[in-house]
Amino acid sequence: MRLIPLPRELRNAAFAVRDADVPAKRLRARDLNSEVWGARLATRAPLTWRDRCTLFAARLPAHILFSHATAALLLRAPLPLALERDPRIHVAVAAPASAPHARGLVGHRLSLAPGDVTCTGQLRHTSAARTWCDMAGILDLDDLIVLGDYLINHRAPLTSRVELGSMIERMPGARGMRRARAALALLSDRPESAQESRVRLLVLRSGLPEPTINHVIVDTETGREVRPDFRFKAVMLILEYQGYYHRTKAQWRKDMTRRSRLEAQGWTVMELNADDLDDSDELVGRIRLLMARLEASRPPNRPM
Repeated sequence: MRLIPLPRELRNAAFAVRDADVPAKRLRARDLNSEVWGARLATRAPLTWRDRCTLFAARLPAHILFSHATAALLLRAPLPLALERDPRIHVAVAAPASAPHARGLVGHRLSLAPGDVTCTGQLRHTSAARTWCDMAGILDLDDLIVLGDYLINHRAPLTSRVELGSMIERMPGARGMRRARAALALLSDRPESAQESRVRLLVLRSGLPEPTINHVIVDTETGREVRPDFRFKAVMLILEYQGYYHRTKAQWRKDMTRRSRLEAQGWTVMELNADDLDDSDELVGRIRLLMARLEASRPPNRPM
């Protein structure tokens, strides 16, 4: 049977059943996804996480917004894998309203100030600073630091250390604020990935010398710029974290050339991957051993 065409405005957008001026039978057709009760989306493909947010946004009252892990993911922030894969959607209302509850939703009631709300596309959610503080009651210390590093990153900051500190002061009795204060003192705006943040914490806690992170080195002969992940200038050592991004053939070739240029300038490059972080004691010992060898081989009159 040939389906009745949907109105143009409903063909590429999520919509609430209550607002659709089409026959009820048409709303039950197989070309419309109905996984979220009371909403529809014209697709036969599996719903993405963002599709589900869009469907809930179409169905829920306008004063409800996304929060917690859902807000963090809308900000493209790194979260533990279990939270990234959790299909539930976190939503919030301003107190004293009652938090919504429905299948697939986790409702929260929050004391919100005007600056606590922002938008990504058409989706309203808690601001970066508010989201970080809300997640302090859910994440452990390291995961909260990883999230904070991402949010204040110097290349595209979504908030600042000052804003995070002010938000903590506004929420003294909220769950996780002691952890948030501890995390705030350890944040850095230099790492450019979650794993770089984890390497930074490992180095910080190990008692190793503090490296410079993602700062530009200029080759005096070619004028080319490179930004090593972690640089220990005193012993001319660079640590480079190689994530999945580096697995393409094109990136692999660029990495080889980059490493060769750094070594030609006298740097020693140690490459790390996710497996190295599984045994932090071994990794720290390996770095110490290499540093000691480089220190022993340094000419006596070479400046620090």
